[in-house]
Amino acid sequence: MSKKAYITTPIYYVNDIPHIGHAYTTIIADSLARFYRLKNYDTFFLTGTDEHGQKIEQAAAARGKSAKEYADEISAKFRALWDDFEISYDCFIRTTDENHKLGAQKAFEVMFKNGDIYKGEYEGHYCVSCETFFTDSQLINNEYCPDCGKVTTIVKEESYFFRLSAYQDKLLKWYEDADECVIPKAKKNEVISFVKQGLRDLSITRASFDWGIKLPPSLGDSKHVLYVWLDALVNYISALGYGTDEKNISYWPASFHLVGKDILRFHAIYWPAFLMSLNLPLPKHIAAHGWWTRNGEKMSKSKGNVVNPREVAQAYGLENFRYFLLREVPFGQDGDFSQKALIDRINSDLGNELGNLLNRIIGMSGKYSGYKLDSSSVLKFYKKDIDAADAVLCSAEAYMYELQTNKYLEEIWKILTLANQSITIYEPWVKIKEGKNEEAAAIVALSANLLAKAAVLFSPIMPKTAFSIAKSLGFELNTKAYEKLIVNKNLLDKTVITPIAPLFPRIEKELMNTPEPEAQKKEARKDEQLISADKFFNSKIQIGSIIKAETIEKSDRLLKLSVDIGEAAPRQILSAIKAYYEPKNLEGVQVCVVTNLKPAKIMGFESYGMVLTAEDKNGISLITPQTLKDVGAIVK
Repeated sequence: MSKKAYITTPIYYVNDIPHIGHAYTTIIADSLARFYRLKNYDTFFLTGTDEHGQKIEQAAAARGKSAKEYADEISAKFRALWDDFEISYDCFIRTTDENHKLGAQKAFEVMFKNGDIYKGEYEGHYCVSCETFFTDSQLINNEYCPDCGKVTTIVKEESYFFRLSAYQDKLLKWYEDADECVIPKAKKNEVISFVKQGLRDLSITRASFDWGIKLPPSLGDSKHVLYVWLDALVNYISALGYGTDEKNISYWPASFHLVGKDILRFHAIYWPAFLMSLNLPLPKHIAAHGWWTRNGEKMSKSKGNVVNPREVAQAYGLENFRYFLLREVPFGQDGDFSQKALIDRINSDLGNELGNLLNRIIGMSGKYSGYKLDSSSVLKFYKKDIDAADAVLCSAEAYMYELQTNKYLEEIWKILTLANQSITIYEPWVKIKEGKNEEAAAIVALSANLLAKAAVLFSPIMPKTAFSIAKSLGFELNTKAYEKLIVNKNLLDKTVITPIAPLFPRIEKELMNTPEPEAQKKEARKDEQLISADKFFNSKIQIGSIIKAETIEKSDRLLKLSVDIGEAAPRQILSAIKAYYEPKNLEGVQVCVVTNLKPAKIMGFESYGMVLTAEDKNGISLITPQTLKDVGAIVK
């Protein structure tokens, strides 16, 4: 019986288009699935979209669409991006799929029959954005969601409840017995701490909106729909046929559920409890990664600094982007995206270490042996180098099982460093001059074999790059190559090297527009508010005396003023002071007037200046001189 692996991403909520966080999760999952396939595991890789819930219903209504139309549109964007990124999923599930609906209804029915679901009434603080209920003690300032900060609403309605409280001790026992059921360890400790505080029964249906999966017909209660998290979590088994044909159910339990840290509680508490109720095995690993910032700042639409993964891939190359995401940050920690860091990785790790090594091998093989490669003398001269590399490569694989992809790649890159150093230290060009042609050929073959072994192991992260290297070095990159070069620690057969263009051209400047950091924007806004003295004195302010004031029909705010500023004729000026002054009380009042403004037409009347006022919570007051001044006097 073949070994099986089942890898999942969360199903992504269709409230917005994909961002770097979605891409990070999916690329990790894709790399893990490719890693298992390389090792000849029968692998099933699942991703998809979560499409039900009040938030989707509201978002669709705001756009004048039905919930299904809106879900279709956003789900298609996720699928198109993963297809363009050549994500190797075996199934793209949608919670609007009929098979998923049947699977979710079957799960509800089984849990109900097992006595874990009962009907009651729920009253609590509900966050539409998070699709989650919170207790009074969890709220911020008795009102705001502790997760997203938005205002919650009091919801009181009939509901079906899952007896989550009954599974508290069973969950704690699972955490204790299954050491790596939640990774990283720090996240597991957070989950345990939460459970130990006490679990309340979970409301798992809603009756106040329709956009969701109806309860099983056998219950005869069609006004309820499944709570979005129960609906969503069941996808991991409905995708395998649970409740329908069950043709792929043998892949269960999941090898890895990959999730963001913000949804860990649902996956590490609710989901295992549901599975216990269904009498199904629990997942082997639930792995929670961190969030991404940009240039040190939290990403948000309002800041305009959300990283679009498609834009990055188009500018810098998808393989480079994949490498950066999985090398830059330890799994579980938050990461920061910056173009500078990405460019440094491309130029240094990929260009100088990897690309340069291939270029050197191609150049030396062409110069010394007509591109022929023969590994027969490598162990004769350089066995200790091969042995050292094989030891490193064996240890590297353990990091992949822990999802420490940064360490996995660091270990592989040690092999590339060793290969580059071997060329520098052993100097094949000197061996050629000394007539030691066999030893010179062995040096080239040594570096080529080290590169080939490294390429096999980094192929799950950079599949196209590894394929190009394998093609150049004359071997097929597949499970047989893995078993030969990594498991059995053998070397390449005699082959002919094919020259190819450099894989990683040097990048000299940023290729995308970078949003200005918020702190700099604030400073810029402060600077923009400051003006020079010269600019201030461009305004000409004079003392004027109001000769006459009149109301303007149809205007609740404006008065029409006739103001003497010492010119041949008084000026007509419109001012929004009607609510604070009676026209008859303004005659003879001196005011400060900006007299060098361009004329403005307001409600059909020309205005030839501006009367200065001051405004506070008590209203508006005219700015007047403390003592009478000559009309036309300049205010300095």
